Amino acid sequence: MALDLSMPILVVDDYQTMVRIIRNLLKQLGFEDVDDASDGTAALAKLKEKKYGLVISDWNMEPMTGYELLRHVRSDEQLRATPFIMVTAESKTENVIAAKKAGVNNYIVKPFNAQTLKSKIEAVCGT
Repeated sequence: MALDLSMPILVVDDYQTMVRIIRNLLKQLGFEDVDDASDGTAALAKLKEKKYGLVISDWNMEPMTGYELLRHVRSDEQLRATPFIMVTAESKTENVIAAKKAGVNNYIVKPFNAQTLKSKIEAVCGT
């Protein structure tokens, strides 16, 4: 499966250490164009300014959660088709179901490694 390594990716997490970890994993996989936002509100602003090939968002954030961000993205005509991967420390079935219903493309439970991230990105963005 060929991945477009030049595709811009937006990482959304209110925990800077997690942003750094995901950014490093993406770099290991060969992705160069990685931006980040500290919450859903900041992410929405960035999504309106630049076309991203993928959003990787944490679930638990304040003031706007990753789930709320996902719902905003899916309800926006311009952003609706953007691939979206949700990252969470909780593997609660109801969260997975809610995210699926809201239109998430994939789900990653922390902790995870580069290989897991790569397989999830391939499942969502691979050609």
